[in-house]
This record gives sequence, structure tokens and C-alpha cells, in this order.
Amino acid sequence: MTTVETSGRTVVGAGMDRVDAPLKVTGAAHYPNDHTYPGMVHAALVGSTIAAGRIRGVDTSAAQRAPGVLTVITHRTAPRLERGPVTLLGPTPPVPLQDDRILHWGQHVAMVVAESPEQARHAASLVGVEYEPAEALLDIEDPRAETVDNPWDLDTERGNVAAALDRADVVIDERYTTADNTNNPLGLFTTVASWHGDSVTIHDSTQWPHNVRSSIARIFRVPESGVRVLAPFVGGGFGAGLRLWPHTILAVMAAREVQRPVKLVLTRPQMFTSVGHRPNSVQHIRIGVTSAGDLVAVEHHALSSVAMEDDDFEPVTLCSAVSYACPNVLTRDRQARLNIPCPGSMRAPAESQGDFVLESALDEAAFAIGVDPLEFRLRNYAEVHPLLGLPWSSKALRECCTLGAERFGWSRRTPGTGSMREDGLLVGYGMACVSYPFFQNPCQARASLRRDGSADVRSAATDIGTGTYTVVTQLAAELLGLEPGRVRVGLGDSDMPYAPQAGGSGLTGALANAVHAACGNLVKELLDVVRDDEASPLRGAAPEDVAVGAGGLHRVDDPDRAEAYTDILARHGLEELGADGRSTPPEPERIGMAPAGAFGAKFVEVRVDPGIGLLRVTRVVSAIDAGRVLNEKTASSQIAGGTVGGIGQAMFEATETDPVTGRIANATFGDYLVPVNADIPDMEVVFCGGPDRATEAGTKGVGEIGLAGMAAAIGNAIHHATGRRLRSLPFTIDQLL
Repeated sequence: MTTVETSGRTVVGAGMDRVDAPLKVTGAAHYPNDHTYPGMVHAALVGSTIAAGRIRGVDTSAAQRAPGVLTVITHRTAPRLERGPVTLLGPTPPVPLQDDRILHWGQHVAMVVAESPEQARHAASLVGVEYEPAEALLDIEDPRAETVDNPWDLDTERGNVAAALDRADVVIDERYTTADNTNNPLGLFTTVASWHGDSVTIHDSTQWPHNVRSSIARIFRVPESGVRVLAPFVGGGFGAGLRLWPHTILAVMAAREVQRPVKLVLTRPQMFTSVGHRPNSVQHIRIGVTSAGDLVAVEHHALSSVAMEDDDFEPVTLCSAVSYACPNVLTRDRQARLNIPCPGSMRAPAESQGDFVLESALDEAAFAIGVDPLEFRLRNYAEVHPLLGLPWSSKALRECCTLGAERFGWSRRTPGTGSMREDGLLVGYGMACVSYPFFQNPCQARASLRRDGSADVRSAATDIGTGTYTVVTQLAAELLGLEPGRVRVGLGDSDMPYAPQAGGSGLTGALANAVHAACGNLVKELLDVVRDDEASPLRGAAPEDVAVGAGGLHRVDDPDRAEAYTDILARHGLEELGADGRSTPPEPERIGMAPAGAFGAKFVEVRVDPGIGLLRVTRVVSAIDAGRVLNEKTASSQIAGGTVGGIGQAMFEATETDPVTGRIANATFGDYLVPVNADIPDMEVVFCGGPDRATEAGTKGVGEIGLAGMAAAIGNAIHHATGRRLRSLPFTIDQLL
């Protein structure tokens, strides 16, 4: 990788406004649902009304006769397709309409294609399906459910947990549960597919265009070069767009069957059954501590739900293995196969469920021995990675705790439960520490300079609303010494250089390092152009001899010996000069450090009306170690948005499945509760620490860390206010009465 030196001007870090904001507020940003083609038709799906069994028969005659209908596709008429490949995030979900089996309520059992969306929906309602029902497995603790051990081999064990628990002065031994949550991005997931011979163009609500490309190529047996996936703008995802879902396959199938472009838009209820959800869990944790406040043992078991023929997995208990300096730790994850829709990632997957349990139990232990919860965590601070024994590439969690406590006013907390009151309400202070694991995948980018002095940066990554367009603009502007307005960023096209998923708090680091490499290689290309140019003041210069600035390059030892990019390109007859860059994840053995994800400390104030059980979160301070912050405004916005999601997980969100039929009973925005403006408190975000040493860009992700820890901090504040320890998410009024 070629290192780029700048002349001191800093664009990165400033709270620059989003570069894509004008497009979005004027309606010029085209989301998947905005795309149309001449002759485009529309698809609508028919969902199963049982959760388990078989299809005995399908009557499509009325639907076929309905106005505008082109075709009705069922498992009897659909082409036989291959299952998609195993990806970096696990296997592709099963291909739809391949047999007569029903695995969950709402499963796609037929598809209607018609001239208009209204005609398609009407005809879909006319499809008659006769079932042979079977008893559905819906309870995560049903002893008949098949259980699956940790498929990623992430269970851990060190020391002797049983002996340490026997010696501990205090043992916390409790059961916790977390509910199913549904991602619910505002934009309904949409696929528009158009075939051109053996090639297909797909506009899709995806967080990973290259995954859709490779998977569709495998499933439909076409070359990857014949699949183009476009997702420059996506109306939110929160993890729902990380997998290739059956509706996308069906849209591509329909377009090939009718030989016309097809648009398929999921309904809101279908969003609950078609694009994943956070799986529920039952967790058992035992923690042993000494009376002096030493954490001597942690044993954490989790059982999560998974679909019958899916292999999505979340290592719920892993946080207990890596968060604190404890000599004796055992963590185990299992899954129960149920007749439910395929789960998937939802913001802060695994960590949000596991951290709730770990940080609640730690708070309970601190209370039991009479130690301040913040002091207890700092006493058991992990100075090195507990599993690898290596120093962290960066860790400012101690600073997060100290500064966050100061900003919040933690010192005003009185230790007794129910000891703080104001205006007749119980007041509680709670906190939680949190980390999100380092997660990056290989990434590529291309940077180019044009003769007019502008720059283009391209990568297939998707900006799901997190600010990727903006931070890449800032980074490229700084690395090339340009004004941000002279940089154009292209994203969300699988024909662009390979990029991993926008998820797991891993995209910014992966893409930033690739852009860093591309810009460094571009500087090298420029110097190669002028290596023997007698007219250039940069003749013979090596990359380490120059710095960028003012739209060009200058010698470090003599800034007056400078040349603009425009002059170099013009003199050599070049309209454009480009270079590629790639990033690969740092390996602990190679760098001698444990690559660190983000860390944070969350401080929460709640108020509880003891008479009616009304709970309000009134203040939140989030102190976050995010490495090098590329844009403080968008990073703060990510933490604030994650905080809102954490309040939702803690107090509102639960996807309710009928225990007999398997039907999701609250699959609308009218019934599935999410926080609204009136539920959101004053929020303060403060960033701690500095650039991470593991990578050139020095960044960490902030997408997940804003949500993780919120449920525990709120629950701990509730206990401080009321003396009640709530161990089931979400917290509801009946639990406080």
C-alpha cells in the first residue's frame, strides 16, 4: 500500500453535511421502488396460512382469468433452481416454490404477474390453496425441537468455572429472555428485474450488491458477468438487506418467465415474514464474584431460534468471553429449529441480546456486594484481549466510562434502590459497558482523476443511509488534496469494484482502507507519468517525497516545487488517470495485536410512576470509542439512531407469533410498537480515543454500538429506581406494577 502524505489540511473528521442530502430531499435519489422500464409488469405474492404441513392442491383458475394477469407461478410450474452459495455471512436461505412443503406461516406459495400492481394483488387474493396441516413447532423451549450446536465453533472455555463458582462469595444465577424483533425499515423491500437475453439487471433493496449478483448467478445458472445489481440508495435496512431473500429470486424468475421487466414490492405484513428478524432467545447466566469485587467466573448459555431449513447464526454469548478480565469463563450457544420465517441480522446482532444479559447480571452482582456498578466494571477491565492474550489495537473504554460518567453526572447517584425521587416519580440511574467485535471483509475501490481536476471514487458498497457517500467523499478529498466538491463518489453497483456488505459495523473500515490504498496508488501512477518529464518539478520524485494539496502534488522538502493534476494530465494528453486499491482484514498474528471493534459506555436516567407503572427514559449519554471518526455529524447521528433502536428493543418491540397457528399477530406499523418522537429523551454523544492502529484508515464502525447496551442500561436504571430486576425484553407496564 502506498502511503499518502497530506499538507496539513484536514477534511476528515469535520461534521460536513451529507453530500447525498440534496438528492434525497428533492426526490432525485432513486430507490429500488422508483425504477421503471418500458413494458414493466408487476408481481404479487401469495403466503401460506399454515405454519407446517404440505400443499395438497392449488387452484389458480380464477386468478388466471382475472384482468391483466399474465401468469400464476406455483411450486408445480416454477423452474427447478439451485440453492445459492455459502457467503461470508453464511448459507443463502432456501429457494422458494421448489416443493410442496410448508415450513412457516407466510411462506411464499404462489406468485401472480399482472399488468398493474392492483391487478396482481387482486388476482393473488383469488388463488386457492388447500393444505395438509401438521403440528407446528413454535416454542423455543419445546423439547421436540431439533437443537443445533454452535456452527461457527465460537463456544469458549477457559479456567475452571465450576470450581471458581464454588469459591465465589456471591453467585448470580438467573434466566433471561429476549423477544423476536423485526427490522422494519421505512422503505418496503423492492426488486425490479429485467432480462436481456441471458443477462439480467436487478434493482434491489440490498445491503450487499455483490452477494445478490453471485447468488442469482448460481441459482439461475448464468455467469456472474451477466448479472448486474444496482442499489445506490436503499430506504433503510438495519440488517434486513444482508441476505438474498426469496422475493428477489421470485422477481428474477417472473421476469424470465414472462420476458418482460417485473417489479415486486413487499407489503408491510410480508416484511415480517420475508426479510428476516432478530431471533428470540432464552439465556442462563451464572456469575461468581468476591466480596472485594473481583469477577472470578462467568458461565453463559443461550438458546436462540432458527428456521427449519436455514443456517443463520448469531453468537449471543460471545460477549461474555471477551468483555472482562475473568480467569474462568464458559460460553455455549445453541439453536432450536422452529416453524418460523428465516431469521437474519438486525442492528447489533447477537451483541444486543447477549450484552443485555451480561451487563444486567454484572449490575446485579455489583448491587449484591455493595460496589458502585461503574467501579465494579473498571475493576475487572480487560487490558488485553481475554481470548488472544494480545494487546488491543486500540481501546478507550476506560476513558468512555470516565468521561461518560462526568457528562452524565453519575456522581449524583445515590446507591439505594428507590432512593431518588423527583415530582412524585422514582428516578433511576443505570449504565452498561459495551463492545462490538471487529468485523471486516476484503474490499476494493477505484480512484481516478480527470483533466478538469475532479476525482471519481467507485466501489460496489451500498450506502443504506449511514453516510457512506459523505465519508468517502471526505476521505478521498483529503487523500488527494481536493475540495470535497471536486470529488464524486459512485456506490451500489455490482459492476464497480468488489465491496462487502454494509453491515456488522465493518463497511466503513473496509472501504476506507481500500480508498486509502487506491488514492495512494493513484499518486504513484501520477509520479510514474512525470518520472522522466523534464517539464515537471516532480520529475524523479518517489511517493515519500511528495504531499498532496491545492489540487495537486508538491515536494515535501520544497513546497514551491508543485504541479496541479490538471497540468500533468493535460501535458501528457490524458483525459483520465485511475488506480485500484484493495484492503484485507488485519490478522492478529501478523500485526501482533487484537483488532478492536468499537467500545462504549451508556448512561441512562429513567423515571417511573409507581402508581401506574409508566416508564420514561429521560436522559442518555453515550461515550463511544470509534477510532478515527471520519465525520462527527454522521457518526453522532448513527449513535443517536442506534440509541433509539435500543430503546425500542428495551421497551417496545416484540414480534408476536400466535402460539397455535404461527401467524404473526402484529405485522403492521399499527400493531408493532416502535419508539416515536415523544419516547425519545435528551441524547448526548461523546467520542473518546483516537485512530485505531490495526489499519491505515484507523476507523471503527459505529452502526451497531449505538444500540448495544441500551437494554441493559435501561433495565439497570429501572432496578435502581424501583428495586425490581426485569429479566425479559421488552420491559412492559405489567412488569412494573
